[in-house]
Amino acid sequence: MPADPPIPSELVGRRLALLVTGGIAAYKLVDLTSKLVQGGCTVRVAMTRSAQRFAGAAAFRGVSGQPVLTDLFAPGGAAEPHVELGDWAQMILLAPATADVLARVVQGRGDDPVTATLLAARCPVVISPAMNDAMWANAAVQANVAELRRRGLSVLEPASGRLASGHHGPGRLPEASALLAALASATRSAYDYAGLKVVVTAGGTREELDPVRYLSNHSSGKMGIAIAQAAAQRGARVILISAAQMPSPPAVEMVPVASAVEMLAALREHLDGARLLVMAAAVADFRPERREVDKIRRQGRSHLVLHLVPNPDLLLELAAEPRFKDVYRVGFAAETGPLEELARTKLDRKHLDAIVANDVARSDIAFGSDYNAGLLLFADGTRFDLERMPKSEMAGRLLDQVRPRLG
Repeated sequence: MPADPPIPSELVGRRLALLVTGGIAAYKLVDLTSKLVQGGCTVRVAMTRSAQRFAGAAAFRGVSGQPVLTDLFAPGGAAEPHVELGDWAQMILLAPATADVLARVVQGRGDDPVTATLLAARCPVVISPAMNDAMWANAAVQANVAELRRRGLSVLEPASGRLASGHHGPGRLPEASALLAALASATRSAYDYAGLKVVVTAGGTREELDPVRYLSNHSSGKMGIAIAQAAAQRGARVILISAAQMPSPPAVEMVPVASAVEMLAALREHLDGARLLVMAAAVADFRPERREVDKIRRQGRSHLVLHLVPNPDLLLELAAEPRFKDVYRVGFAAETGPLEELARTKLDRKHLDAIVANDVARSDIAFGSDYNAGLLLFADGTRFDLERMPKSEMAGRLLDQVRPRLG
């Protein structure tokens, strides 16, 4: 390997999971790990049992400054550390990928920390095979490589030269510069929101009546959380302003709120510098005129009259503030009537750049469901029908359509 391959700017500040398998070239990855860390990349390593025959976990721990995953169970018996690593990683390098591990990845095996982490990964994966030249040329290996590429994984060609077996030919682990270039390329294509600040709202706001009760709606927050997670996975700095009773996704900064007034205050605090605002929250239109200090009791009452006052219209309030004029604003419309007509009216009235409308009268989508469907409308007249799909997939579709409009 060259002494000091430059670290591409795309990798600086990124979180890399290095998955090491049992090839003789595994020792070379200790030096690569050290250079990545020195260049500003955070590296965590997972190893198969056979990989530890060629490079020790202590060496990787020493140069990375991070614990090394060598077992499917974390210290203390906690399960699923591979899922946590797959969630954490912004990119993955699998190297040196032996013929055996290529076959196991194709089969969907997850019986060691390396293959299990790959199954749980949500980020770009670069695979760098290294093996004997005859093994590399074998039809079964080539079929596995073709299948992995078909699935969207980046599989590098091995370098040619003298092999550990004494033969000459393709099968060597590529030089560090080639591995870094491949990781940078995968990062560029996958992290199209890198450098952008994105603010997302989620959940149904809660307007308190008294210390016990509140007015709210059926929104679970799943759609907004899916959008926040998808934007973070694509490299954005994400602020999630959430009234949902759900945990924050990895790499997302969550700001918990309850009421519409609290959500507006949080938006005003965090929207500076944002390029995109996605208002997926179901914000209450009204709130009680007064919040009772004590619990409202039923004794002695034949009925109860609540006096409600309008909440501020969050999108209109933000549109009126000049400091947010460059924020691209996407709203959501949960409707029970003529979908497109109502969505276009809201798009215009709230001065939005785009709106996602769905029919919440449907029992198979929307509130509380893991699925959604609807219509995506842009202020320029462009429209897209969104068929029923998982909310995680709809989040990606939305970001795909919005990204070219952000410049």
